[in-house]
Amino acid sequence: MPELITPTPRLHSSWLAAREEWGLDAPMDGGGLGSDDDVDTAEGFAAWAERLQRYGDRTLPVDHGRVHATYWWIAEGDTYLGAIDLRHYLNGFLLDAGGHIGYSVRPSARRRGLATWALSGVLHEARVLGMDRVLLTCDPDNEASVRTIEHNGGVLEDVRETLIGPKRRYWINL
Repeated sequence: MPELITPTPRLHSSWLAAREEWGLDAPMDGGGLGSDDDVDTAEGFAAWAERLQRYGDRTLPVDHGRVHATYWWIAEGDTYLGAIDLRHYLNGFLLDAGGHIGYSVRPSARRRGLATWALSGVLHEARVLGMDRVLLTCDPDNEASVRTIEHNGGVLEDVRETLIGPKRRYWINL
């Protein structure tokens, strides 16, 4: 049975295997991985997992260009299946292209409804934070994300060109 869990160093080897499935340069949306994060060593991975946990604490400052966000990993036992994050507020870039929630599921775990399930759980957390609506975006040709977002009540606002390419932009009222 899958769970949404706090990022943890115990999934290091499984996370590395998932990254191999994606490919080293592929984006892992919702994962919070920065270009300078050391995730190959156990120490670096543990520091990264701890940093992801801190980003959700609104009493602490966040790195330049980031907003406060809560990160969860989709896991089944000791197997990392994907990630999802909830950005507590939007900056200009997120309003245009990134949205409040990002997620990804490793290729070998797709087509099981995990993204739809995880998004539903995170929408509950958004309500707990007092949010009344959230923005989600996806590539125009990403039919799986379109279905995931629409299944969770997403209403298409527009499709627009952004700094990172064309994006479908959906709002979900909470």
